[in-house]
Amino acid sequence: MSWGTAGASADGTAGERRQLLNVAYRLLGSVAESEDAVQEAYTRWYALPRGRRDEITSPGAWLTTVTGRICLDVLGSARVRRERYVGAWLPDPLPDRAEWGHGPGADLVDPADQLVLDESVTMAFLVVLESMTPAERVAFVLHDVFRYPFAEIADVLGRTPAACKQLAASARRRVRAAQTPVSAAATRRAEAVRQVKEAWESKDVAALVDLLDPAAVMTADGGGLAGAALRPIEGGARIAQYMVAIADKAPGLELLERSVNGAPGLVARRDGVVMTVASFDLSDGRVTRIWAVRNPEKLRPWARHDLS
Repeated sequence: MSWGTAGASADGTAGERRQLLNVAYRLLGSVAESEDAVQEAYTRWYALPRGRRDEITSPGAWLTTVTGRICLDVLGSARVRRERYVGAWLPDPLPDRAEWGHGPGADLVDPADQLVLDESVTMAFLVVLESMTPAERVAFVLHDVFRYPFAEIADVLGRTPAACKQLAASARRRVRAAQTPVSAAATRRAEAVRQVKEAWESKDVAALVDLLDPAAVMTADGGGLAGAALRPIEGGARIAQYMVAIADKAPGLELLERSVNGAPGLVARRDGVVMTVASFDLSDGRVTRIWAVRNPEKLRPWARHDLS
């Protein structure tokens, strides 16, 4: 991309951080890694000679390209790191700021505060993004989610616009293949989550089995820092038994209905500490997928706020 010749104040970059964080989170699925990537992009911006910065007509476009390249590198190394990760790796769950109170540390600036919750950050969507190659993910997210033209994406990936278009098309096919036949309405989804909560609280295995699809899959992420099944649990009956076993082992566990990545979910809290954040996917009125994040490092945005 040609960055132009007209002058641009360095102050023009100040309002770009939120957009860059939103791009980076969708590319990486990690709040901490996204913040690091954006910080590195700003570091590179301010390392440019002042005269070079003044020549760049669109600091935001420059920062987006650099952030995209950094994320591409992180995605490449993440595949190696996640092979060493204990158990399944899931994206960071995001709370809804509208549901937050003012708990300890709520006055701290948290990058999660800047993330926009929409369909492109639901756990189901992020998990599909994880199945893509790094180049597919960058091309798809930048084009289909943020509407960047392929000419600009080509600068990020170091490929031709035509090649980037093909990458996005391949990623799009992955998304279509992973979509459930009928997307549950928000009210139906919230009601299903409420029913799961009630059955879980009452330790009603039969009720849970009725709510779960027979082929349902539950994936837990403890990262070796919290107890969690190392492999996905398959089958509604097995998941129901596992959930009740968890409740038996954790007396005093409190379940809260809260938005998780913009969709109805559950937060499990014990003695005021968030222990688990669960996301759900539905098909034909029954739960087909449960993603339970228990790694405390991924629950930090939840710990800083009062969810009562």
